[in-house]
Amino acid sequence: MTDPDKLKLARQFIEAIPHSRDLGMQLTEMNDGVAVITMPYDEKLIGDPETGVISGGAVSALMDTCCGAAVMSHPKNLAGTATLDLRIDYMRAAKPGQQITTRATCYHVTRSVAFVRATAYDEDAENPVATATGAFTVEGSA
Repeated sequence: MTDPDKLKLARQFIEAIPHSRDLGMQLTEMNDGVAVITMPYDEKLIGDPETGVISGGAVSALMDTCCGAAVMSHPKNLAGTATLDLRIDYMRAAKPGQQITTRATCYHVTRSVAFVRATAYDEDAENPVATATGAFTVEGSA
C-alpha cells in the first residue's frame, strides 16, 4: 500500500479493538488488498485443555480481522469496512505452541461490496488450519 496514512489507520483500528488486542494480533503486512496478521500461541486462548489446541473462536476472530484489513488496504476502498458475510472452513487443529498467521486477499470490489479470501496456518504453511471467504462493506469507492 502506498498510502502510509491508510496503513497507520488500519493498525490503529486493529489495536483499538479490545478483542484483537487481547488476542495479541499483530499486523505484519498490508499492501493493495492483501493483509497478513499473526496471533501468538497463548494458553488463555486454548479451547481444549486436554490437547492445548487454540479455540476456533480465536481463529475466527483472527481471520475476520485480517479480511477486514485486506479490504481497508484495497485501492478502491476509500474508508472503513464491516463484515457482511464470512464463511470459515476448518481443515485441522492448529498445533499447540505455534503462532497462527492469516493471509487475506481482497480480490474483487464493487461499488458497495468487497470480496475476500483468506488462509490461516501455523508453522506448516502448506497445510492450512482454515480457509475463509467473505463479503465486506465498501465505504466510498475510487
